Amino acid sequence: MLRKRSPLIICGAFIFVAWNVILIFVLMRRPSTQGALDSPDEPGNTGDGAGGGQFGNIMNEVMRVANAFEAELESQKKILLQIQSHWAVWENKGGVTAAKPKSQAEHSAPAVIPILVIACNRVTVKRCLDKLIEHRPSAELYPIIVSQDCGHAETSDVIASYGSKLTHIKQPDLSDISVPPQHKKFQGYYKISRHYRWALNQVFNTFSYSSVVVVEDDLEVAPDFFEYFRALYPILKSDPTLWCVSAWNDNGREGFVDPGKASLLYRTDFFPGLGWMLTKDLWAELEPKWPASFWDDWMRHPDQRRDRSCIRPEISRTLTFGRKGVSLGQFYDKYLRFIKLNSEFVPFTKMDLSYLEKKKYDESFEKEVYSAPVVTVEDLQSGKLSGSGPFRVQYSSPDSFKTLARNLGVMDDLKSGVPRAGYRGVISFLSRGKRVYLAPPAGWSQYDPSWG
Repeated sequence: MLRKRSPLIICGAFIFVAWNVILIFVLMRRPSTQGALDSPDEPGNTGDGAGGGQFGNIMNEVMRVANAFEAELESQKKILLQIQSHWAVWENKGGVTAAKPKSQAEHSAPAVIPILVIACNRVTVKRCLDKLIEHRPSAELYPIIVSQDCGHAETSDVIASYGSKLTHIKQPDLSDISVPPQHKKFQGYYKISRHYRWALNQVFNTFSYSSVVVVEDDLEVAPDFFEYFRALYPILKSDPTLWCVSAWNDNGREGFVDPGKASLLYRTDFFPGLGWMLTKDLWAELEPKWPASFWDDWMRHPDQRRDRSCIRPEISRTLTFGRKGVSLGQFYDKYLRFIKLNSEFVPFTKMDLSYLEKKKYDESFEKEVYSAPVVTVEDLQSGKLSGSGPFRVQYSSPDSFKTLARNLGVMDDLKSGVPRAGYRGVISFLSRGKRVYLAPPAGWSQYDPSWG
């Protein structure tokens, strides 16, 4: 609609300018209705140029024409303002806000949050793209950019079949990467890291977006995926203690999450990935030191995390269906294929999410965790505990953490001392229908990177 109307606006502007040129010409050549330009031979005209006479009449006529011209300009100014107003409305309908002053547009216009799909050689990217397009509420507010590595023709054909519904870009460097001999089998991880760097540079530096949600080609999204990120975008932008928002719960398997709390959100010190949002400012910080490989574990190092947290949900808003990949299905058969994907639409943008603010969150979280009674794994498994909890199971070393995590069925690995989905060392999950916190002793102060 915008393309059809734009020529009409341009034509209207041209007519407006032409009309004013003609108007000026006519007004300047128009004879006086009072006979101001009398011949010097007429009675009463001295022709000497002093005081009244012909010169005075000319001056009067010039003043009259100027006043008429000023009035006409004022009228034309009102018309021009009306044209400008209509132009702004039509531009907004086309997703453009350039007609508004920048400060007003930034204040009132909703942010554009692009979705970056990292693809390679999976034709099953179709499942990912179908769900993104099915649940996307607006193509203008959520443009989809598919960045493809590997040069796989069949996958490229699948992506191209979506036409204008998405933007298809291709990583130009498909060469092998020189790696240490002991990392020869990890060549794929090096290529993935190179691809991420190139793709994120495209989003932020070429397309000039201010944020992005990154998904990989083996993820299926929940119905409220876009609503979730829309609601958390302003929180991520304004809270310096956060550095990402993730759609993923590492311990979000069926039976380990509360289906009645689909709206529940957490702070986590563990970088989850698997559908996550970052800002351009964060990328400007990370890009100069981006690693050659294993980028996700690099993100979990204290030098990158810098005591910042991510937001993650009780119930995941993404589901991975890609068993085969460079990780050779690590964790997939035991954990990932059982992750519960949220099916209930939660109106996050209409909810009060201020409880996620760090000071408020920490006070409430610590009170709930450390006021919960300490129990053993045997107590939980016996079925003799009454009530729904919460209950606390306490660990004091990396070995005790791993043993307890395995017995309770949650993921037992640590990255730089941080447990998956953990916050201040605490993991929250359900066990036999009871809320459980696997937690370090009270007084926890910081992670020990030597753990793990």
